[in-house]
Amino acid sequence: MNDQSRPGPGGGEAFGKPRKRRRGWWIFLILLLAVLAGGYLGVQYLLSPPSGGGEPVKLTIPAGSGSLEIAGLLEEKGLIRSKWAFGLYLKAKDQGSRFQAGDYEFSRGIGMDALIAKLNNGETVKAQMNRFTIPEGYTVKQIAERLKEQGVTDGDQLLALAKEGKGAESEWTKAIPDNPDLLYRLEGYLFPETYEMAKDSTPEDIVARLTAEWDKKLAQLPADWQAKMREQGLTFHEALTVASLVEREVVLDEERPLVAGVIYNRLKKGMRLQIDATVQYLLDKPKERLMEKDLLVKSPYNTYQSSGLPPGPIASPSLSALKAAIYPKASNYLYYVTAKDGTQRHLFAETYEQHQKNIAASKQQ
Repeated sequence: MNDQSRPGPGGGEAFGKPRKRRRGWWIFLILLLAVLAGGYLGVQYLLSPPSGGGEPVKLTIPAGSGSLEIAGLLEEKGLIRSKWAFGLYLKAKDQGSRFQAGDYEFSRGIGMDALIAKLNNGETVKAQMNRFTIPEGYTVKQIAERLKEQGVTDGDQLLALAKEGKGAESEWTKAIPDNPDLLYRLEGYLFPETYEMAKDSTPEDIVARLTAEWDKKLAQLPADWQAKMREQGLTFHEALTVASLVEREVVLDEERPLVAGVIYNRLKKGMRLQIDATVQYLLDKPKERLMEKDLLVKSPYNTYQSSGLPPGPIASPSLSALKAAIYPKASNYLYYVTAKDGTQRHLFAETYEQHQKNIAASKQQ
């Protein structure tokens, strides 16, 4: 027999087994590559942004939020596909520790790196703001009307809050006397200033902001202002009332301490203040000139008819008016009249006779 026809040890299978093993390794390798390719494509899918288009997505990141918590919010809003994939991506990129809280607005389809950069930079959405000014010497009615006309807030609601004394945030509003004669408990306590507040601010928000401004401004007064106020036997409410009278009566800053002194001189002598501004406060609309009948209106605010200070402020005074009320200029003056020369200055007098002469002189100017 031909030796080549005989099978070797183990027969013909000795040559077939290695081929099968090699074929198995190729299959395994192909499957492994397929798994890896599938995994890569899966990861790529999870890291890719969801489809774009449509309205921007608004998202609020609360203060103190961790990166995984933020990832959950992003997933809920459809800005990422998986918070877990996002979290792993952050670790791989060594990111997520500098994310900033706030209100954000994201375009749909934003890339992951761009999203991370926006959170790192704190590119929050600025709230739409209203800018408005409360002029010095305005009453709460004028303030409410102004803010209503400008579309800032509901003027009627603000006026109701001022009447009841609700929403105030100043420490000094807690000491407002419980006096039924007060027309508006917060009269004088809404500080005149230029403000910038969010457009969605409520009347309560505005009252809180305007009253709280007093606490900031009072820090600008001399350190002994409260001691000086007590030396004169005044409460803050009374000092604010005097300041409001000065605000409505005097334009020139240098005259304000002198007019405050006149008010105190008349109070000490038991004289009625007879200040026109207190009568104007009671009218629906201010008049250029008061008539005799206007001075007869019955009200504790009418200082032609009632002795002492009115029950409360008649307007929102400036800080300079309050300073004048707390630091008045000493004099013997009991009277003053506005000069008619266009300077807005006053002519002061110690006696009624001299006052009459000043009145006559002012008419000739």
